Amino acid sequence: MNKTNRKQDALNYHSQGRPGKIQVVPTKPTNSQRDLTMAYSPGVAEPCLKIADNTEDVYKYTAKGNLVAVISNGTAVLGLGNIGPEASKPVMEGKGLLFKIYADIDVFDLELNAKSVDDFVNIVKALEPTFGGVNLEDISAPTCFEIERRLKAEMNIPVMHDDQHGTAIISGAALMNACEIQGKKLDKIKMVVNGAGAAAVSCSKMYLSLGVKKENLVMFDINGVLNQERTDLDEIRMEFATDRKDVKTLADAMKNADVFVGLSAGNVVTPDMLKTMAKKPIVFAMANPVPEIDYDLAAGTRDDIIMATGRSDFPNQVNNVLGFPYIFRGALDVRATAINEEMKIAATHAIAEMAKKPVPEAVNLAYNLTNLKFGKDYIIPKPMDQRLITEVSMAVAKAAIASGVARKVITDWDAYAEELRVRLGTNDKLLRNLTAKAKQNPKRVVFAEADNYKILRSAQIVKEEGIATPILLGNIDRIKKIIHDNDLDLGDVHIIDPREGCEHMDEYTEFLYNKRQRRGITLYEAKKQLVDRNYYGACMVQFGRADALISGLTKNYVTTVKPALQIIGTEEGVNRVAGMYMMITAKGPVFFGDTTVNVNPCVNDLVDITVLIERSVKQFNISPRIAVLSYSNFGSNEGEIPEKTRETVAILHEKYPDMVVDGDMQANFALNADLLDDNFPFSTLNGKPANTLIFPNLESGNIAYKLLQEIGGAEAVGPILVGLKKPVHVLQLGSSVREIVNMVTIAVVDAQAKAAANS
Repeated sequence: MNKTNRKQDALNYHSQGRPGKIQVVPTKPTNSQRDLTMAYSPGVAEPCLKIADNTEDVYKYTAKGNLVAVISNGTAVLGLGNIGPEASKPVMEGKGLLFKIYADIDVFDLELNAKSVDDFVNIVKALEPTFGGVNLEDISAPTCFEIERRLKAEMNIPVMHDDQHGTAIISGAALMNACEIQGKKLDKIKMVVNGAGAAAVSCSKMYLSLGVKKENLVMFDINGVLNQERTDLDEIRMEFATDRKDVKTLADAMKNADVFVGLSAGNVVTPDMLKTMAKKPIVFAMANPVPEIDYDLAAGTRDDIIMATGRSDFPNQVNNVLGFPYIFRGALDVRATAINEEMKIAATHAIAEMAKKPVPEAVNLAYNLTNLKFGKDYIIPKPMDQRLITEVSMAVAKAAIASGVARKVITDWDAYAEELRVRLGTNDKLLRNLTAKAKQNPKRVVFAEADNYKILRSAQIVKEEGIATPILLGNIDRIKKIIHDNDLDLGDVHIIDPREGCEHMDEYTEFLYNKRQRRGITLYEAKKQLVDRNYYGACMVQFGRADALISGLTKNYVTTVKPALQIIGTEEGVNRVAGMYMMITAKGPVFFGDTTVNVNPCVNDLVDITVLIERSVKQFNISPRIAVLSYSNFGSNEGEIPEKTRETVAILHEKYPDMVVDGDMQANFALNADLLDDNFPFSTLNGKPANTLIFPNLESGNIAYKLLQEIGGAEAVGPILVGLKKPVHVLQLGSSVREIVNMVTIAVVDAQAKAAANS
């Protein structure tokens, strides 16, 4: 794409449809006249009076506690310079958008026609009653230093100039990790900082706070090295003036330097300069869009280098979005009166530590990577990592409380973490609880399709997290090659190839032959079938050499289920197996059945399916409220489906009086308790929505879960196979790594439950 097209695309992005990037959206109902009288006159008088009596109630009755002002005068906009307040507005709107999508913080952007410190400070101070925090943006140095200093001193809400501190926090985390990887100590490194603007000064102060010695830091501005002989330096820059006489040029400073930090201009560092640096150098070339030295050129010059830039198309992007949304999130949530040094240091350490933890597969997928892990190409987290909101916000909140600037003290940190996840729509509490349960007693899980990257990546994750002990089936050389090529770490994992005459093959063959000899199978055919990994894996589970089997990623459902039915069979008293999906929705989990096995169940089949699924839902410590679905509501329509669902419910009410179940009913009535109570108050669902839906046939259940998964924003976990004597679980064709890990977790919990029932 040429530059002209890119420019026009950017203009179209901002202008087409509704101009700009943000809007104000009501958070309360506005559907009736009563709603409007509550929102405005006369109802609005009540919160006004409460706030008049107690100013702190403004946080209870208004949006102040989640509202940040992004404020600029347009004097130093990105790389565009002093372009004025109106021209800065697209940038401030963009900052507001990032606050919202990464931390669910609402923003009003304010572009001020105020260049003097006094004018700017007076305007912002007057806005304090409106906002919970102030993010200063794109204000030229040295004015920005004085503006921030005065506002922090004179206001009682968090104030931060992100251009200074955001870059300092993120690059500080990157520096800590880069030094650890390169085997360097912060108090020993020799550092060169090219640039002496707001960001460079703040970064340098952060590095000193982390342990860098001032005498080991040399700083440059456009006029050269900052030294004691300069007479043009203000008080702030004079703090970083060196007394070294041997440094006149950037090339002089780079000799034997351990770290270069660039916040200046593109292409000011040459390959020859890099060659003179110390062993295992660290280079943060953060000028944007053109770094101080090109990433590929630097990497080609020194193979022992760790390199970071401000660009997203290279590893180790120093991006402020890793910090500011979560710093303000933590500050707002404890109603901090300031963002102090302790909070910034806490954010730095939290970001650094997070990079050392296993990377969620969702992050790998977002960046089209396979196995991202801590190392020279991954020294700080990626912006799309949703763990940032919990890790950084919680660290900031704790530091605010510990340093005495918090007006609200959090005591239940688990509840706070859950609140943060809910803000981003990542409320997967049930899955986390299941994971914790699985870790208490991990089981041996055999993977029948181990010659597949996604299976092996999932096996690594469940092994690392202590969820399960993986056993891999497949071609041993092929599996080892995939592990090697993708730098996976599976240690001494057990790998079995059934084609190579395994230790227990004769035992399994005899068992299968005895079980199926009157179904037309010979001894030879039994041995031949066991070469199929689904048959072999099912035998491992049957004989107790594995606790659960996972398969189905690359094969159809029937091919996977058939061996389990033939070898393991159904539980005592169970006539059939059924398939269930757990749909993780914004309103909590909803269980769907049957979605995968029984094509057109009769009344007795539906009864069996409902009983199986009710029992399975209880395994998740959830009380099932079951709706048997139809296109009818309690006899409003006639036909085969309404009739069989009504008869099913009648039998269930008679045989299982403690079961909370009703039907026939339409799906919207099942899920909307108010709608159900208004129209059918006699329903036995007890005024609450159903959380378990039994579909009248496979086509309706299958269509429903796939639609909800694709356009309803729900995460589908399953299919969970219920009714087998021992745990065998079937993956969807093409499941993601996250979906595979979820299924393994459920398989482990299932194995735990079956073991407890048989003990």
